[in-house]
Amino acid sequence: MRRWELALQLIGMGWYVGTCILLGVLGGLWLDSKLGTTPLMVIVGLLAGIFVAFYGVYRMILPNISKNNQKRNKGKR
Repeated sequence: MRRWELALQLIGMGWYVGTCILLGVLGGLWLDSKLGTTPLMVIVGLLAGIFVAFYGVYRMILPNISKNNQKRNKGKR
């Protein structure tokens, strides 16, 4: 069952990354249409989406990393 759980977590992370980047680009396109700064806000939105996505993935992975470190430390004792 652990393999399916891990697979679903990875699929969820992929969707999260894609959604963050897509929303950043769409927000940038919308701001560009309102402000008339054609490529600038799309680039800013893309970079913001990438930053939010990778920070979110880091926060999702962090508990798994700490669990693995605790298991390793118990085995060394």
